[in-house]
Amino acid sequence: MDLASAGLRDQPFRTHGKPATLVPYSSFRAALSALERARRAPMGITLLQGPPLSGKSTLIRKYLGALPDDVSAALLNGAGLDRQNLLESLLRQFGYTIEFDSPEELFAMLRMFVLHQTATHSPPVIIVENAHALNRSARRAIGQLAALKVRHFTAVRLVLAGDRSLADLPASPEFEGSCLRIAGDIHLRPLAMDETSGYLHAKLRAAGNMTPEYVFPQSVCNELWRATGGWPGVLDRVALLALAKAQALPVSIDCIERPTIPRGTWEDVAETRIDAPTDEPTPPPTLLVSHDGKLLQTVELTSQRLLIGRSEHNDIAVESRFVSRHHLLLVRNGGSTILMDLNSTNGTFVNSKRVSNHVLIHDDVISVGHHRLKYSDPHATRRGSVEGSEFVETAVMKTLADMRSLLARENTAILPVPSENEPTLGA
Repeated sequence: MDLASAGLRDQPFRTHGKPATLVPYSSFRAALSALERARRAPMGITLLQGPPLSGKSTLIRKYLGALPDDVSAALLNGAGLDRQNLLESLLRQFGYTIEFDSPEELFAMLRMFVLHQTATHSPPVIIVENAHALNRSARRAIGQLAALKVRHFTAVRLVLAGDRSLADLPASPEFEGSCLRIAGDIHLRPLAMDETSGYLHAKLRAAGNMTPEYVFPQSVCNELWRATGGWPGVLDRVALLALAKAQALPVSIDCIERPTIPRGTWEDVAETRIDAPTDEPTPPPTLLVSHDGKLLQTVELTSQRLLIGRSEHNDIAVESRFVSRHHLLLVRNGGSTILMDLNSTNGTFVNSKRVSNHVLIHDDVISVGHHRLKYSDPHATRRGSVEGSEFVETAVMKTLADMRSLLARENTAILPVPSENEPTLGA
């Protein structure tokens, strides 16, 4: 299907260059805020990691465009970059004409510029994409820049970006002596399912279609998320292919390609730190309870079971006629959290899909009535299955026992208090 047939003036899902419109989502906004916090930190470098098509380039462009006018910035591609080319490129981007040939003279000129800028409270920003591909001489130059200080503060705000974990890069021999500290360790994450439709529809509207919900219905948006893992670059490509393959509107699920889904760079960290000490306590998962976009409370899952419903005897009481007296239960099993709907009248939804038993992962959004409970656990990145699990059967039995005790307490609480004037049974 051509663009005009879909009611589009422009290409909505650009796969190269600047996107037609920028649609921020939770991970994008969090990463942008983390970059700015790291820029204001007195010391350290920032690591920005994400697999191909995770949105790093879009994020970097947005970050550079938002810098104050008095901050000088340079962007480098580290793939195959040596010391000489790195220094020349930096000087050119900072407005210098190259007058020297030797790397030592180039570095001396760059050092003078950097120290002067920092002394005037405007330390320059240097971003190196594909930092994992830097050769040894370029790494040494980056290490020397990182070692420059003014009044005990680092003189350059360095951002090293890569398609894989960069956790081991600052510890490499080329950085020896620079005493690097990590001001920010950012791992880009994909869109959540409930963010995907807004992302796709916003791009369709920006390209001229005023009925994006008809082009990509909610069911198709959800399937696009499953097919792409929510990674924005992959989502753009698969959405574009689906639109091109469609013979008519709305686009059908049959038009969706299913590529290999990229793996998050935080998984590389887990693999490279397999021998790290495990006795440090892991922060418990949290639930952010909100209504109409207003945060009501934040609850840590510190116990094995957490009951949610309308009754005040629940661990989380949700005052709504759309919520059952005892609506759902969260059960912790090792590092996993399992959601169990307790035969609620109006159902329990996770990322807009009705569920009964469901394993939660980071940034899942649970809907009960008009309330939202966002599940936060950065360690929960893989969704398992609970079908046929002996654990679920055990948890159900324990839950039934707990529910009987709870109902007994509630019924006792609403009984009238005996009067001294009323007759009582003898012994």
